[in-house]
Amino acid sequence: ERGKGGRARWLTPVIPVEAGKGLEMRKLVLSGFLASEEIYINQLEALLLPMKPLKATATTSQPVLTIQQIETIFYKIQDIYEIHKEFYDNLCPKVQQWDSQVTMGHLFQKLASQLGVYKAFVDNYKVALETAEKCSQSNNQFQKISELVSGVLGCPRPSSSSSFSLSPPTALLYKPIDRVTRSTLVLHDLLKHTPVDHPDYPLLQDALRISQNFLSSINEDIDPRRTAVTTPKGETRQLVKDGFLVEVSESSRKLRHVFLFTDVLLCAKLKKTSAGKHQQYDCKWYIPLADLVFPSPEESEASPQVHPFPDHELEDMKMKISALKSEIQKEKANKGQSRAIERLKKKMFENEFLLLLNSPTIPFRIHNRNGKSYLFLLSSDYERSEWREAIQKLQKKDLQAFVLSSVELQVLTGSCFKLRTVHNIPVTSNKDDDESPGLYGFLHVIVHSAKGFKQSANLYCTLEVDSFGYFVSKAKTRVFRDTAEPKWDEEFEIELEGSQSLRILCYEKCYDKTKVNKDNNEIVDKIMGKGQIQLDPQTVETKNWHTDVIEMNGIKVEFSMKFTSRDMSLKRTPSKKQTGVFGVKISVVTKRERSKVPYIVRQCVEEVEKRGIEEVGIYRISGVATDIQALKAVFDANNKDILLMLSDMDINAIAGTLKLYFRELPEPLLTDRLYPAFMEGIAAEGVEKENPPLAGYVPTDLTLATQTRGCPVMRQGMPQHPRPMQSAAGRGSAPTSRPPG
Repeated sequence: ERGKGGRARWLTPVIPVEAGKGLEMRKLVLSGFLASEEIYINQLEALLLPMKPLKATATTSQPVLTIQQIETIFYKIQDIYEIHKEFYDNLCPKVQQWDSQVTMGHLFQKLASQLGVYKAFVDNYKVALETAEKCSQSNNQFQKISELVSGVLGCPRPSSSSSFSLSPPTALLYKPIDRVTRSTLVLHDLLKHTPVDHPDYPLLQDALRISQNFLSSINEDIDPRRTAVTTPKGETRQLVKDGFLVEVSESSRKLRHVFLFTDVLLCAKLKKTSAGKHQQYDCKWYIPLADLVFPSPEESEASPQVHPFPDHELEDMKMKISALKSEIQKEKANKGQSRAIERLKKKMFENEFLLLLNSPTIPFRIHNRNGKSYLFLLSSDYERSEWREAIQKLQKKDLQAFVLSSVELQVLTGSCFKLRTVHNIPVTSNKDDDESPGLYGFLHVIVHSAKGFKQSANLYCTLEVDSFGYFVSKAKTRVFRDTAEPKWDEEFEIELEGSQSLRILCYEKCYDKTKVNKDNNEIVDKIMGKGQIQLDPQTVETKNWHTDVIEMNGIKVEFSMKFTSRDMSLKRTPSKKQTGVFGVKISVVTKRERSKVPYIVRQCVEEVEKRGIEEVGIYRISGVATDIQALKAVFDANNKDILLMLSDMDINAIAGTLKLYFRELPEPLLTDRLYPAFMEGIAAEGVEKENPPLAGYVPTDLTLATQTRGCPVMRQGMPQHPRPMQSAAGRGSAPTSRPPG
């Protein structure tokens, strides 16, 4: 009964831990820590061992290293050794004579207060690392000394079968940083088993706070690829890559934080914690890289399937996010209450989170050869390729299969919070106010040509931009067949919604039908190269075209771009020629044609529904600008070849022509007068369906209602096709802030 009560109280820090069990656990934690502390001191001693003879030879005619090199490599090691030697000498007798009266919090507090020495060590760490590696490569004597010291420490040499260890000098220099991480984990364990009324409790809390602040400050300073944790077996496990991915688990989408270490892929979820408590990850599963395989599309039928989220619901989320963003800006401009702004920000985050969770559709499948398969959904093939390449690069090493013990898994998962390089979910609500909001408007891109292919192939490019915190494919060139120097010279108009980067991917087209998966979103074409550039407002916001080259895996893709801001793109200039259809009022066109719906709308929608049902992103992926302009010209001239041209034209160009028509209308479909009411209705929540928020704002004499009866519902200037269409076309996206039509 007492034990049970003790465990229940243990969950709440403000209630004392059961004295007997807590005392025993603290001694157990401290005994383990002392043993590792002794090993650490021995490692520091071994690291310092060659310093004196190296200094002695530095003043001779044949020095191994210069004084400056020695001071750089061994900077602050002596001070760190003395700090830990004193700490060990004071703690050891206390643990040996352990009872309820023994206190040791002041020792940990003093140790934490001396972390300034570690800060100096960390500031010098990269230079020390580079110096040690250069000296080791260019100086055989220093290389031999390094290997000798590694032997003392039990570090494997570079020729060892272990592929997780750094080269000897690097492994030695990493020890102090690794030690601070371990000390922080020990402080967590001690606090867990220390009653809150114990004199050690506030001292340990203070030591933990100092250590956490220190680790937070250095995490950004150290190259994340060098950041590591040491397993109980003495192997150095480095964090190579991490990020947020959407996993399909039990037929539903879950946001996970995935960590790729040098020998293992770990999928984790951030635990829910009460205010003030340290956040930690919960491991959902892991796969040793030696057991990880990528199933081919035809082998992946057993993977869980998930239906795409309806397009109109994703568009509703985007519209709501844009409306909330406007409300927040309005509140800030009017110096509104911080509570009201926080409430709006919370709503915005909820919608952005749902959008991030439900928009990805590109499958990324991995399989444990000893068990289960896992499915992630990504919005970007570029991102999928990066994960796959990073894993495959590590798998080229001599990896061994293993099973982590519960303690090893706990240590590894516990280190994830400190080692992570991606700290926040990629949504705009997590951005600081002083961060760049990105570009809003239209980016015109001409993909000219590519060079550097080793042999002829069927080649094409796709363009991706970031929008609402994630990347999506926005344009695709034609396939240039059987060439090593494709010349596309195709222009695209890409809508930017807070975008900061442009990605270009170059593919080899796969025509082998046996490799094509039933899943529409499975991309089986081979990526030949990929690259990314930042969209610098000063560079792109000019009237002239800016030509650039992206280099990718030996391939050079030449392209040009210019940007039109949203303010400029929304300016509507009525056409002086009233005989055409573009830039002419709907009422004029329908009266001339003697129809309720303009001919251009009917023909474009019919063509899309005839052969675009299986296409992904009909209205999201940009059509070739020259094709769109050609269709615009024939519709304006009422050319007899319209139907023939439509049947031969790329479906994205037809959708782009329809978007352009709505954008060039003299007045938007959602009229200027009613626009504020529409946005207010979109932002409204909790209103009963039988009393929709827009009901009171739509006048009975609205011209649109009589002139587009029978036409698909216009959603921000684009048709919302009937239900059968949504499963395929619904993965497109539409403009979200101010309707172009």
